[in-house]
Amino acid sequence: MPKPMGFRHFINVDYTQTGDEQLALNAKKRKRDSGETTDEALTLQQRQKRAKLMKKLAPRIALGRKKAAKKIASPDKLKSRAVKQARNLLLKKLTKDIPKAELSFARRQEIEKKLEKKKAVIQKIAKKLFPKVRAAEIQKKRGGAKSDN
Repeated sequence: MPKPMGFRHFINVDYTQTGDEQLALNAKKRKRDSGETTDEALTLQQRQKRAKLMKKLAPRIALGRKKAAKKIASPDKLKSRAVKQARNLLLKKLTKDIPKAELSFARRQEIEKKLEKKKAVIQKIAKKLFPKVRAAEIQKKRGGAKSDN
């Protein structure tokens, strides 16, 4: 069943300011589709679509990664790394050291649900890991600086 149409569907706004109807329509679609966020797991088709998109964006991502490698990571980035390490620790515990890549799709989804329930535990572990993550980042950058000279 299609989504019910709202008032906004009947308003014609030329986002491109060019007068070209097709460009305006495409811009409107992009604007409408950009706010698409859900908490549900992706379907197989959605995964394939994302994979195609990421393949297209790979060169841009690689360039950004290269630039970021030269800078010291921000505290937010370090915190997210600590959270990722904490999640991986719990994942190892739940899977009994079986790599995530070797798990079936259904088993991975099941584990993700379990990890979602353990957010508080993950945050506690991440808080303890943060100093180690920060020290590792500083050491990595210092090591890189020494090899240049």
